[in-house]
Amino acid sequence: MRLQLLSLLVLPFLASASTDEQMVLPGADKEPFVPVVNSGKPSLADLLTIEPSASIFYSYARELELSQLLSNPNAQNTLLVPTNKAVIALPRKPHEDPKPLDDGVILSEAEFDTISKQNVERWVSAHIIPQSPISLTSDGEFETLLSGRNVTFTVVDGDSDAPEWRRALLDGSVHLTDMKEASNGVMYILDGTVTVD
Repeated sequence: MRLQLLSLLVLPFLASASTDEQMVLPGADKEPFVPVVNSGKPSLADLLTIEPSASIFYSYARELELSQLLSNPNAQNTLLVPTNKAVIALPRKPHEDPKPLDDGVILSEAEFDTISKQNVERWVSAHIIPQSPISLTSDGEFETLLSGRNVTFTVVDGDSDAPEWRRALLDGSVHLTDMKEASNGVMYILDGTVTVD
């Protein structure tokens, strides 16, 4: 009981003391900060993070500097993302050299890491078209970030009510299995990969 009475007497003094000692910061009379919200869509990096069938591609891509393009709101890119199954089916993995080294050549760990990183960068670059959106029905080639490697899309006959991406083939043989829109581009899931050799 005494504690309650004491708190009733002391509480008003504490409250007035705290308001007397408050500081008003310069600019506090301005409008409150409201963060800028984008279109409400996730970025390409966000989509790759939550897409379980593309985890191998994203594990390669996020180790590179060019992965910054995937979260950059001002960069509009089209990603051609192979499924994990497509990457596993490759005879030579993206970090491996396209051609085996000569027998007897011994590389230092640093040399091996450098070569592996260059191979991964080539492979990931071949899966990024630096523009979005693109028309999959247009006749022509699209440049990828890998210099000299262009990709083409062909629309095959099929269900005319299906979206164009579902009827398109990449480089004449790779099917697009899914499409997701992001705030900074479009991601197509592939049942194969873009070849770099």
